[in-house]
Amino acid sequence: MKVRNVLSCRVGKGLWRSGCSQARRLFANDLISQFRSHSDRVFFAVRGRHARASLIILVLAIGLLANAYSQQASTPNLDSGGANVPDPGVTPSRPVQSTEDTAAAARNAAQNPVASVISVPFQGNTAFGVGPYRRALNQTLVEPVIPLRLSENWILITRTITPIVVLPRLAPTQGVQYGLGNMEPQFYFSPAHPGKIIWGVGPQLYLPTASEDTLSVNSSLVPVGRKWGGGVATVGLAHHGHWLGGVLLSNEWAGLNHNHVNEATMNPFLYYNFRHNWYLVSSEVMTADWTASRNQRWTVPAGGGFGKIFRLGPQMFNARAQAWSVTERPNGGPSWVLQTQVQFLYPHKHK
Repeated sequence: MKVRNVLSCRVGKGLWRSGCSQARRLFANDLISQFRSHSDRVFFAVRGRHARASLIILVLAIGLLANAYSQQASTPNLDSGGANVPDPGVTPSRPVQSTEDTAAAARNAAQNPVASVISVPFQGNTAFGVGPYRRALNQTLVEPVIPLRLSENWILITRTITPIVVLPRLAPTQGVQYGLGNMEPQFYFSPAHPGKIIWGVGPQLYLPTASEDTLSVNSSLVPVGRKWGGGVATVGLAHHGHWLGGVLLSNEWAGLNHNHVNEATMNPFLYYNFRHNWYLVSSEVMTADWTASRNQRWTVPAGGGFGKIFRLGPQMFNARAQAWSVTERPNGGPSWVLQTQVQFLYPHKHK
């Protein structure tokens, strides 16, 4: 074909134009097809690596729990008459008596979702590439954690998730919306004297507190309206050397009509602590919208970040930042997420 096109270019002016244009089209089509083939292979390779990264983080967190369970079953403490005692660095109910203990309690409050320490996190989440116009969605979560002692052996940890949402334009007739979303109080019953494995389980509520119906959206960004609902939440974690890892699971139901909520959340978290209260963290929030079709159900990010626990005057703080690439998402879901958090810690204020 190329030889014919070259010859046709030399025959005459008309044949030269038609032959060269055909050759250019064939050459361009060949380049485009090769580019698409290579780009598809690169995309699925990158996506597979991110999905494997999320799986590795989950497996490491579960491995820490299994290792702590085996140590708890096989390693008695002689000073306690043969009974297993919790690790002093992560025990929620251990009294704070020294500067070292204060730092350990602050680290425990920052990394342990069921620590018996008062804390108030302010978490900012910016999701990029949301909706048909690929805009940014901003969500600020205020999550005060307040422990309450029920008895000598049991504590109740309350965690109320209050979202403040800035929703971008998702439709031609809709502008930017902002205001309060649906609040989700959680209640964890946890042993006051845990072993190597720290755990908590309890109910959670879904309250119709959104200032606008459009701000009541699920993980697929589908408006579900202001509805009453609830569910169950559970958490398990373990500490081993510099590592702390676990997983937080929950499922909630709300409403009765076709826009009802049935959504699961899985939050594996893994920390590696350095000296001077620096740490690495990977704490992705994965969601599954059970009301959506199978190929539109999951939102799975992968990534991580770093943080530090520090003091300003008498006040302890925890600050961290993470970035996630969203490897699995429904149509209109974000392509990547940036999370920042500042947490007020009160390690001396035990309940």
